[in-house]
Amino acid sequence: MNRPGNTDQRIASMTFASVYPHYVAKVEKKGRTKKELHEVIRWLTGFDDQTIQKLIDEKVNFETFFAKARLNPNARLITGVICGYRVEKIKNPLTQKVRYLDKLVDELAKGKPLEKILRN
Repeated sequence: MNRPGNTDQRIASMTFASVYPHYVAKVEKKGRTKKELHEVIRWLTGFDDQTIQKLIDEKVNFETFFAKARLNPNARLITGVICGYRVEKIKNPLTQKVRYLDKLVDELAKGKPLEKILRN
């Protein structure tokens, strides 16, 4: 699915630090933990807890965040709808990666078991 260029650019320039507290709040509100959230982020990006905190402290945008990441090869198995778009059909690679993360956080908040979220 093609998205307007300005939306892709807005997503690319958004900082991970600005979105991260919303991820934490979303999963904790549903009874999940920050540790589980970090496990999901680690699975997708390869980042450990210290790197996640460093990226937050540096206020990197999503473009830099995913440029530094080692995307899990099984990320392509993430499918479904997030923000009204099917993640597997998003054409812009960076927007797709951000939506992968959004989808994993959403699955965690909805109570899906970690074994299924991590698609191993």
